[in-house]
Amino acid sequence: MHPECPPGAVPFRDLQCALYNGHPVLGTQKTYQWVPFYGAPNQCDLNCLAEGHDFYHSFGRVLDGTPCSPGTQGLCVAGRCLRAGCDGLLGSDAREDRCGRCGGANDSCLFVQRVFRDAGAFAGYWNVTLIPEGARHIRAAHRSRNHLALMGGDGRYVFNGNWAVSPPGTYEAAGTHVVYTRVTGSEETLRAAGPTSEDLLLQVLLQEPNPGVEFEFWLPRERYGPFQAQAQAQGWSLRQPQPREVDPQSPESPAAPTVIPPRTPGPTPDPCPPCPDTRGRAHRLLHYCGSDFVFRARVLGRVRQAQETRYEVRVQLIYKNRSPLRALEYVWAPSRCPCPPLALHRDYLLAARRLISPDGTQDWLLLPHAGYARPWSPAEDSRVRLAARRCPL
Repeated sequence: MHPECPPGAVPFRDLQCALYNGHPVLGTQKTYQWVPFYGAPNQCDLNCLAEGHDFYHSFGRVLDGTPCSPGTQGLCVAGRCLRAGCDGLLGSDAREDRCGRCGGANDSCLFVQRVFRDAGAFAGYWNVTLIPEGARHIRAAHRSRNHLALMGGDGRYVFNGNWAVSPPGTYEAAGTHVVYTRVTGSEETLRAAGPTSEDLLLQVLLQEPNPGVEFEFWLPRERYGPFQAQAQAQGWSLRQPQPREVDPQSPESPAAPTVIPPRTPGPTPDPCPPCPDTRGRAHRLLHYCGSDFVFRARVLGRVRQAQETRYEVRVQLIYKNRSPLRALEYVWAPSRCPCPPLALHRDYLLAARRLISPDGTQDWLLLPHAGYARPWSPAEDSRVRLAARRCPL
């Protein structure tokens, strides 16, 4: 394989076009500045565009070893574009298999393919699968008004996190390009070539019952056992079928034995970490001014599932509201360990934001992490009324 040019180097084809800068061509004394043109039929001709003009000129063949086009492995030799195989030889038919091995037969990795069918009882984020380090040819798809979400190994969302829908496009994650597409209507896909340099977590943000999220990837054999064990510890393997292990190029070959993890109890989850200190006048003003709702409410119920906590509250007194509040509301906290936590059967002063799904079918009250949620007292009531004067509606 030809070596990569150092950063900042002028591409080889650009240099060849630049050789004609300032020299008369086309039978006149007029001169031009030339840059490569890639829209001509033969990509191994030296086709150069006159800068500032709408025509190009062919100066014959490019020199041997010129890339056929930017970003490809093919090279021009004697006016023909020869593709390089994964073995580094021009004209070679050697290709990487699904495991990333040059000339391999897909026997050093396993194909994981499942359908996540859990249907949540309420809207929110649900874990679909862990995508382990080393995964290749990753694909996920569904047809619904729900949204795929991808979280990196540092706990930060790559897209569609924190109840906000991201635009379709190409995202960088775990050392690979993740292509996220959303077709007008109800189809979403995620694709990545891999290999991933760290674990990723695929989730689905439910807005309606889940019709099924299909996902697949290829995983090195040595990573398959730990992946299964971790899936069992998270409880996913109890809700989903075992992965299929196939070799699509050799359908008659026997499948590799399924790895069955030992049925031992999963590790006890870590307790919730302590919440940050959110006291102080500045914090109160920040959340009062930035919120859509400030109200006093009694906590009637609490449900923890997936990546959210849902509180059922009775609204008792409204200080600020940008749209009507009902007597009974659901308030969502985007974590199983919300900060600050709300105790059952207690009254709180809450500052919440309003989130509406892109199609307008879902309307949530969101309590931000480390937001404003104080036990109600006459003193707290006075403080929030003072805040209202500094930051009116």
